[in-house]
Amino acid sequence: MSGDIGQRKADHLVLCATEDVGFHGTRTLFEDVRLVHDALPDLDEAVVDTSCTVLGKKLRAPLLIAAMTGGTEEAGRVNRELARLAEERGLAFGLGSQRAMFLRPGSAATYRVRDVAPSTLVLGNLGVVQAREMTTDQVHALASAVGADALCIHLNPAMELVQPHGDRDFSRGLETIARLVADLKLPIVVKETGCGLSPQVARRLRSVGVKHLDVSGAGGTSWVGVETKRAEAKGDVAGQSLGETLWEWGIPTAASVALLSPLEFCTLVATGGVTSGLDVAKALALGATCAGIARPVLKAFHASGSAGAGAALDGALRELRAVMVLTGSRDLASLSRAPRVVIGELARWIEQLSGK
Repeated sequence: MSGDIGQRKADHLVLCATEDVGFHGTRTLFEDVRLVHDALPDLDEAVVDTSCTVLGKKLRAPLLIAAMTGGTEEAGRVNRELARLAEERGLAFGLGSQRAMFLRPGSAATYRVRDVAPSTLVLGNLGVVQAREMTTDQVHALASAVGADALCIHLNPAMELVQPHGDRDFSRGLETIARLVADLKLPIVVKETGCGLSPQVARRLRSVGVKHLDVSGAGGTSWVGVETKRAEAKGDVAGQSLGETLWEWGIPTAASVALLSPLEFCTLVATGGVTSGLDVAKALALGATCAGIARPVLKAFHASGSAGAGAALDGALRELRAVMVLTGSRDLASLSRAPRVVIGELARWIEQLSGK
């Protein structure tokens, strides 16, 4: 596989849709959250309200089709179809890294979705290392070109260390984020890419004015695993070996949400291994504002096109409504207060890292 950025984006799309690039042993730990059943909900399912406001926009449900792709013709087709589904269902939509768009302006069309998603909450996306080398005006132009309502600044050191020709210098990251928070005329969402955010990192981000986080925790797609597959295909023995060692690296998604929730950020997005409406409900019960789903939608799209992806989203939304009825939750505020029991490994994460 080529080191060219366009080919890399194509590789990512194929690997995520068709290969075993999930965490093998690390779990999201949502299974360690038990919502308490309400056998007498006194509630009509028809009146359950899943709406919420995220980053100033009203959503019909607390679900983000999370950042995946961009930069190639196929990526553009995927973005437009998934953004259209988000528009139809009143969900949010996240673009993949716009680094390719900055390096190859001709690829900008693969990120533009506003004509099919005029009212959707659209999140732009740029790596902190790339943002460090750009002026604030350049970053703003990149977000504005796709009509983004907010910009995700992604952190991905583990992925880059394994990636052939990946970044190795991660200095001045906090300084870069502070500059963008102060000067960019858009909300900044700081997100990981499958390894989670710790309370220590969250506090450092809050100290420079960050109000919005996406934990993107471990337990779903391993982007270290994706890059390990690419290293193997390129014959990069050292990169493959490092990737196999670090494949399971990261903070489980549910642990990251539970640990960051007490810090009271304005927005806390739970992505990383979210596969169902039950996972969404558990994330909200732990303190998330909304949840992001990525690879299951991409795999459904790859297998059955827009109809398959739409069915996957509709299934998750039905599951969320069902769980709300079964916990007696008329709206999302009620769901966030629903009784829950935390067991097993998740309980140990919370016990050992709370307040640290």
